[in-house]
Amino acid sequence: MTQVIVLPHPVLCPEGLVIEGKPGITVCDTLLENGVELEHACEKSCACTTCHVYVRDGYDSLEGPSEAEDDMLDRAWGLDPDSRLGCQALLGEDELVIEIPRYTINMVKEGDH
Repeated sequence: MTQVIVLPHPVLCPEGLVIEGKPGITVCDTLLENGVELEHACEKSCACTTCHVYVRDGYDSLEGPSEAEDDMLDRAWGLDPDSRLGCQALLGEDELVIEIPRYTINMVKEGDH
């Protein structure tokens, strides 16, 4: 099992969280399975950026992003060098520290009136 530390987020995880995840499972699925309601508007198909996360520690234990993920990340709010799409980043063996951005771009919600 891989320890995943989720830093506090004012809405999704106010106290922060320490969870155990299975290597080979995505960061998004791991968070969802543990009660952290990370947005995933495209149903985890690498077609949006709503599951954007920062990997503050353990980034090198993840396989590198695909070209499709890199292209999509360019559209993410608050992109930084530690950014990954939670639906594409598979847990490895090493501990991860995840920060969920304060904001996300969700065209589905924003365009739905």
